[in-house]
Amino acid sequence: MPKVLMYCTAVCPYCVRAEQLLNSKGVTEIEKIRIDLNPEERDAMMARTNRRTVPQIYIGETHVGGFDDLAALDRAGGLEPLLK
Repeated sequence: MPKVLMYCTAVCPYCVRAEQLLNSKGVTEIEKIRIDLNPEERDAMMARTNRRTVPQIYIGETHVGGFDDLAALDRAGGLEPLLK
């Protein structure tokens, strides 16, 4: 299974929902980068994704986007192949 990385904050309901969805697909480890604790990480996230909101999710080297993007990918049948 590829590495899953998620930029997040402590109080983000979309981050929680993204983690729940990933867990339901068998993901047991998510590297979380808390941008609320480190402003430099927010800057790095924005430079890497061109987005300001969390979560921002990477599966391997693929930028999936936020929770809505992740859920849409799952509904379209694209999430499970990406996780293999």
